[in-house]
Parts: sequence; structure tokens; C-alpha cells
Amino acid sequence: MEPLGADVLPQGVRAGFVDGINGLRMHVLEAGEPGRPCVLLLHGFPELAYSWRKVMVPLAAAGFHVVAPDQRGYGRTTGWDAAYDGDLAPFRHFNVVRDAMGLLKALGINQIAGVVGHDFGSPIAAWCALLRPDVFRSVALMSAPFGGPPEVGAPSRDAVHADLAALDRPRKHYQWYYGTRAANADMWRCPQGVHDFLRAYYHHKSADWAANKPFKLAGWTAAELAKMPTYYIMDRDRNMAETVAVEMPTPAEIAANRWLTEAEMRVYSGEYERTGFQGGLQWYRTRIVGGLNQEQEIFAGRRIDVPSVFIAGASDWGVQQTPGAVERMREVACTRMAGVHLIQGAGHWVQQEQPGETVRLLLDFLRMEARVAP
Repeated sequence: MEPLGADVLPQGVRAGFVDGINGLRMHVLEAGEPGRPCVLLLHGFPELAYSWRKVMVPLAAAGFHVVAPDQRGYGRTTGWDAAYDGDLAPFRHFNVVRDAMGLLKALGINQIAGVVGHDFGSPIAAWCALLRPDVFRSVALMSAPFGGPPEVGAPSRDAVHADLAALDRPRKHYQWYYGTRAANADMWRCPQGVHDFLRAYYHHKSADWAANKPFKLAGWTAAELAKMPTYYIMDRDRNMAETVAVEMPTPAEIAANRWLTEAEMRVYSGEYERTGFQGGLQWYRTRIVGGLNQEQEIFAGRRIDVPSVFIAGASDWGVQQTPGAVERMREVACTRMAGVHLIQGAGHWVQQEQPGETVRLLLDFLRMEARVAP
């Protein structure tokens, strides 16, 4: 397989492969010159390294060497198992941190200016900074707040699922749905096709969907969680492809979209048509399969002591989907948090919807911490 072509990448972004990374052949996008302070960008679901295309060149122009891999389970990175009944252990958080460490080692980098994680990449970036602050000298968390390591013997939150199903309008939590055997086929083989599924999914979670007006939830209860949109708290009898199909944008709305054109959308749909979604879904399954992430309890009470910042869209429900997480992140989990920034005009895909403001905030933070001159 060839790396992503120059015809779909911004000028100044190059693609290639790095072999021997914790069992992976990793597909990597880069911008800027090696030897400069490095920034590592970690994407989420259902995304790719390509998700960072709009911020890579500006960060490189500011003096950084920017590195963005297709993470384990995604895109053109190979060496992972997509079988539902395969071994989930390689997808647990600590092993994905090991992937990041291996990539930096292969590139000859011993320390980086900052690690930036979006969506499911955010907790990975947080664990990078918590486990190896000597390597990851600062951390920017995007869209998914990190409330700190789990407490030893913390009570299960699983009772809420029965309560959601018992509501007058029966519901289910999307993360637990993503752990089901059916989820991959529901999206990969959906009637509307992968391209239209992704178009609707991205639209539904963006600021373009006018009903995205997040607010704080009072607690982890079915009644409170059910206040969120259906892409998070789904109707019990609908799968994700059916859920987002209801909110498919019109042809006029698609044509007017400048943050995710049809040509850009085809890069995503082309990759997911080839790979399916199970690689990314394995990450969710490590959260709900007993014991896979219990090792995190070893670090209960430990905090992120390197400089940190949180960036998200003002229209992003991901910020509020775990009640109290933002407050725990700001007040407990991160001891040197530079700020919590919610960008107007952006939903969940903040670095794509509002790349200019995202770059400005990242550069303000990174220059302060890495001492890179403007």
C-alpha cells in the first residue's frame, strides 16, 4: 500500500511509513523540519491523521516539526487485528501510549514540545503526559476532558444502562453500543453507504447542526444523560447509521460546507470503505471489557504535572458528556492548566471547523512552553 497521496494533502505535508513500531507499520504525516521542537498529534474516532491537515502547516511555519500518525486500528497503519473475537489487549490505553513512544524513538526524538490529542486521542495524550512527563513536555487536550486516573475499586457506572433502557423513550449509550458485535457492520455495510454515513455523522456533531447547544449535566443518571443528542444517547432500537441518517445535510448544505468538502470527505470514506470501523471500535471495547484497563488504577491520585491546555468547540457536547469531568480536569487532574478554551463556531471537529483559532490557541500555549519565537 502506498502512503496518502500528495494530491489530497496540503502543500508542505508529506506522508510515509515507519516500520517496527510496537508491531505496527505506521502511516505518518509530517510537516516542518526534523530537529525542530516536535509536536505529536493524535486523532480520535472516526478520524485519521488526515484530520490534522489544516493545522499542520501553520504549526510547522511557526517553527515546529509536526508528526501525525494513523493510530492503531486506523487508516493505512497496519499490524493490528480487526477481528471482533481477536485480542483486545493491544488496544488498551497504555499500549497505545507505547505506540507513540515507539514512533518517537524510531524518528530519533527523545523529547517533544507537546502532545495534542483530539476525541479518543485526548485520553491517550493525557496518559502520555502522566506516564512520561520527561518525554511529553506539555499536553493539549481537545474535545474530551481528562478527569484523572480511575480510583482503586471505584464503583461501576454500568447500572445506568438498564435505567436508560427503562426510560419512557428507551435509550442506550453510544460507547456501549460501539462495543457490540453488530456496530461495525451497521456502519460499514449501512444502506446509505460509508460516504453518506460519515457525512451525516460529521454534520450531526458539528456546529452546523443548530441543535448542538451543550450545557452541564447534573450527574451520571439516565434522566440527565438522555438530555444529550442521539449520537451520544441513542434510541434503543436504532443503530448509529440509522441515528445519523435522520440528520443528513441537504445537498445545498453539503455544497456550502467549507470545513469539510466532498473531496476531503472522500478521503475519509475511501479509507473506511477499505478498512471498516472495527479497529477504532476496539478502543471503545477496552473500556467495557472487564479488566483490560484496570492497570490504570495503579496511578490513582497521580496528576498531570506538565503544562496543559484544553481546547474544544463551544457547540461540542463531548465537553459535557461525562458530568464533572471538566471540573476534575481543571481542579484536580492537571496541576498546570493554562486554560479551558471553547471556540465559537465549532462543534466536535474543532481543528477542522475552526482551524485558525485552534492554531492560534495551540501556538500561544506551545510558544509559552517550548519557548519557540514567533
